[in-house]
Amino acid sequence: MVERSSKFLLIVVGSVCFMLILYQYVAPGVINFGSPHGYFTEEDEGDIFPTPDPHYVKKYYFPVRDLERTVDFQIKGEDVIVFLHIQKTGGTTFGRHLVQNVRLEVPCDCRPGQKKCTCYRPNRKETWLFSRFSTGWSCGLHADWTELTNCVPGVLNKKENKQKNLRKFYYITLLRDPVSRYLSEWRHVQRGATWKTSLHMCDGRTPTPEELPSCYEGSDWSGCTLQQFMDCPYNLANNRQVRMLADLSLVGCYNMSTVPEKKRAQLLLESAKKNLRDMAFFGLTEYQRKTQFLFERTFRLRFIRPFMQYNSTRAAGVDLDNTTIQRIEELNELDMELYDYARDLFQQRYQYTRQQERRQQRIKNHMLQSHQGLGLGVNLWPSHSRQSAVSTLEDGEGEREEREEGEEGGRTEEAGSRLPTEDYMNQIINRW
Repeated sequence: MVERSSKFLLIVVGSVCFMLILYQYVAPGVINFGSPHGYFTEEDEGDIFPTPDPHYVKKYYFPVRDLERTVDFQIKGEDVIVFLHIQKTGGTTFGRHLVQNVRLEVPCDCRPGQKKCTCYRPNRKETWLFSRFSTGWSCGLHADWTELTNCVPGVLNKKENKQKNLRKFYYITLLRDPVSRYLSEWRHVQRGATWKTSLHMCDGRTPTPEELPSCYEGSDWSGCTLQQFMDCPYNLANNRQVRMLADLSLVGCYNMSTVPEKKRAQLLLESAKKNLRDMAFFGLTEYQRKTQFLFERTFRLRFIRPFMQYNSTRAAGVDLDNTTIQRIEELNELDMELYDYARDLFQQRYQYTRQQERRQQRIKNHMLQSHQGLGLGVNLWPSHSRQSAVSTLEDGEGEREEREEGEEGGRTEEAGSRLPTEDYMNQIINRW
C-alpha cells in the first residue's frame, strides 16, 4: 500500500514539473521563475558569455563612473529606452531582439504582417520603447542624436495625449567596424537604397540642397561602383557614425562654412565620444554575446535566447586590396578613431562588469555560509542600503579578480582588427 502511494505521488509530482516546464517553454514572456517581472538573475541560466581576455591592454583611461552601467529602469514608471539606429550596424537584428526576444511581464505584441509591435508597460497602455519596430520612424528615417534628443519627448506627448516632464530617457545604440560598415552601406546603396526621406533636422530646419548636395542624379544610385561611392565628397556614408552621434548644433549643422574644417572634425569627434560615453548602453556588432551581456546587466532585463555571431556578411564578401582599404579608412578617419575609443570602453566595461558580478557572487556565497541553517536568502544585486555593509569585503579584490579571470577557462571571442559581423539575418528570430 505504501509502495503504491509512493508511486502515485511520484507520478503526480513528475506531471506537475513537466507541465511547468512545458508552460515556461510555450509562454516564455509570461512566467519567469526565480526572476520577478523578467529581471535577470545569475541563477536563471548557465554562463554563456565569453571570458574577458586577461591579456587585454587598455588604451584609454576611464573612471569608474564611465564603466558602471546598471540603471534602475522603471518599466512601470516613466522610463523610456530610445534606440538610435545607425545604418548597417546590425541595428535591424538588435531592434527585433528588443521587441521579440526580451523576457517581459507583458511581452511586446508583434503580429504577422505588421511592421511595428505594441510595447506597452505592464500597468498601462504607454510605450517603454522608442524604436523602429515599436514606434516606427517617428522622428524621421534613421534619426540621429541631434534629431532624437529634440524630437522624442514631443512625439511621445502627442502619442499619449498628455504633457509629461518626468520621463527619463535611456539612449542606446550599436557601432560597427567602420570599413565593414562602409562596404555594407555601399552594397546596400548599389542595390537601390537611398534613405533620401531622412529629414536631417537640425536647429529647427532641414539642410538646403546647397548644404547637402546629392551624389547621384535620378531616383537612386543603384549599380554604382565602389570607386564612384568613394569619390563623392558629399557622401553621408563617410564618418556616418560620428555624425549620427554628435551634436550637430555645435558646428552649425550642415553649413560647412560656419566652422573651419579641422575644427569642425574635432568638435564632432569629441561630441560623439561624449554622447556615446554618456549613453546608458552601446553595443558592438562584432561582439554579439558581450553586447547581450552588457544590455542585460545594464537594464536588468533578460533575453529569451542568446545572440548569435555570424561569420558571413555582405561586407565580408568584398575582396579589396590594401590601397582601397586604406582609402576607406581615410574617408572614415573620424569613425576609425571613434570606433577605437568605443571598442576600448566596451571591453573595459565588459571586464569591469564581469569582475563586479563575480565579486557579488563571492559575497553572496560568503553570507550564505555565514547564515547556514537560518533560512536567509541573499540577492545577487544588493540594494543601496546594503552596499556599504559589503564594501569591506570588496576592498583589495581587484588584483585577485583579474588573476582569476585569466586562469578561468571558457569561451573567448576572436581577437582581431576586423571581426566577423552580423548584418540582418539572425537564426534567433525564425519568423518576422
